[in-house]
Amino acid sequence: MPILAELNLYPIKSCAGITLREATLTPTGLMHERIYDREWMVVDTDGEMLTQRDFPKMALIVPRIRGDMLEVKAPGMLRLDIPLDLPHPDDERLLRVRVWNDEVDAYDCDETTAAWFSNAVGTPCRLVRFHPNAKRIASTKWTDGAEVPTFFADGFPMLAIGTGSLDDLNQKLVAQGREALPMNRFRPNIVLGDIPPFEEEYAESYRIGEALLKPVKPCPRCPMPSIDQATGEFGPDPLDILQTYRTNPRVEDRITFGINTILLEGEGHVVRVGQPVEIELAF
Repeated sequence: MPILAELNLYPIKSCAGITLREATLTPTGLMHERIYDREWMVVDTDGEMLTQRDFPKMALIVPRIRGDMLEVKAPGMLRLDIPLDLPHPDDERLLRVRVWNDEVDAYDCDETTAAWFSNAVGTPCRLVRFHPNAKRIASTKWTDGAEVPTFFADGFPMLAIGTGSLDDLNQKLVAQGREALPMNRFRPNIVLGDIPPFEEEYAESYRIGEALLKPVKPCPRCPMPSIDQATGEFGPDPLDILQTYRTNPRVEDRITFGINTILLEGEGHVVRVGQPVEIELAF
């Protein structure tokens, strides 16, 4: 029977993730210990998002939950502690920031935090936190018109991938004399185990305990899967292999791997690694 094989939380967009044993499901994605997925984001001096696409060393910025702080480390740098308590609602440290085509308000973290991230990323930048009064909605084209909130994720609250899909890709890579890749190259929130390759993309829904999740949009892949998350370096790149069998007409023949997913039922439900998953296929 399919199981929940992994849960991964990415507190800061495009930085390293945190592997969890359990997480709380919310409309905006996974949450654990008051930290939401992609609740923080690194921006340049104009408020534009920064990602591993242009700054691959962001993979080496590693967050960890420690009491009432989000602890952040990077090679050769002192630890940074970011308070989890939200600023006062009247706090004036607001920035207008951009995520792709969306502009939203965010809290601007302090100058010490900005200096730390500027050194870690290698360019002047700041860390911002999604403002609780801000509103960002996933594409209703893919959610059947439902207004699904998200924070600083690329477009949807969660990304799901099956272990069978990665096994299928790795078999093709190894057959060409290349190294198998770990799942973290694709940065999923939810990893489904014991299912055939790509079955996650042909599902109508996933039921995990009291929660019901719906896969909605195949995930077009940018160059980020070519970045080694352990070194922050490019290579080896799997996109040439994926190009041979993973172009998808639903998204203008782009290469896809994984499926963007939303929560239909079970807000506040805690899910745990090892739980059974009931998958209802769409055909």
